Order: sequence, then C-alpha cells, then structure tokens
Amino acid sequence: METKLIIAGHGGQGIVLMGMVLAHAGMAEGKEVTFFPSYGPSMRGGTANCSVIISSEEIATPVISTPDILIAMNEPSFREFESRVTEKGGIFINRSLVAGSPTRDDVELFEVEATRMAGDLGNLRVANMVMLGALAGATGIVTLPTLVRSIEAVLPQRRRGLLDLNIKALKKGNETISRSFSLSPERVDHGRKKRVTGV
Repeated sequence: METKLIIAGHGGQGIVLMGMVLAHAGMAEGKEVTFFPSYGPSMRGGTANCSVIISSEEIATPVISTPDILIAMNEPSFREFESRVTEKGGIFINRSLVAGSPTRDDVELFEVEATRMAGDLGNLRVANMVMLGALAGATGIVTLPTLVRSIEAVLPQRRRGLLDLNIKALKKGNETISRSFSLSPERVDHGRKKRVTGV
C-alpha cells in the first residue's frame, strides 16, 4: 500500500515541519518514505508545499503528480492542488482559512478548524500539528504515539519551548475526527461529498 500526500499552505505555517514529522513517523513505523519540500519566492508569507510518500514497498520516485491526499492549510493552496487529487482521494482543509469547497464529487472532504483550535490552545502556530493529528486520526497512516515521538525528535531546538503545546495540538486534532477514511475504491460514492468538521 502506497499513499501519496501533498501538504500545502503559506510560508510561516510550518508546512515543511508537517512533512518532516510525518515522514519521520513513517520511517519509525518501518515504512518506506520519501519527503520532498518546495518553497515559493518567500519562505515566510510566500507559498510552501511538500510531498510525502509512505509505502509498505520500495518507492519508485518521490515526484507526485496526483496525490491520494491533499492537506490544504489556506485557500490558495486548496485551489492550486484540488484538481490534482486522485479520484476517490481525500482532501483535508483548514476550514478556518479555506472558504471554498471542492468543485468535484469524487473525493472525500475533511474540514478541520485547525487555526481556530490552535488559537484555543494559545498559539496559532500549532495549527499544523492540529491538522496532522486529524490526518492520523482519519487515515491511520501513522499512529498518534508515533507522531508524538516524531515531533519530539524533529522539532528544532529554537522551538523546543513549544514542544508540549505541539503535542497537545496533535492530540486535539486527533480527537476531532469521528470517522475513518481509507483509499479503497468503495470509500467514495459518486455524486456526494463527505464531510467531517472539527469541533
């Protein structure tokens, strides 16, 4: 089983950190992993996205043209990558910053109020970990305990003071997902968008 993900947002949202933590977690669970970051003109405030592949078998290429899962942390990223998601794939949107909805009916939509929940925790910068926790809760691609160990391993030294808050954000996001999602063909019925809204 191979899962291809694109994580996208603007600089300063911790997009690359999300990819690093997810990739580290995949490796920690004994899976094959690739991680490929991409930056726009300005790291903070510009565009940022990264590609992560997690597989039970050897990965042929790190390049992703059609992701199975898109995580869109802001509106421009959602609009840029929505059409590329594979049929019967999943789209996770940060509903706090994404006003739109998919224009297609062959994907499953997960709406997570990541920025709002991060604000409730006291720091908007951990919205990325809220979303990552939600991803794990919905897909089981990696487990929450492994994500916690991975953020402990990956978080830069200059941000170690936010470690506990990042862990709380992972757990908060994980708790918001009340149903699961898999990439098996029967998961998406044509003609209907499925929604899960974080509370």
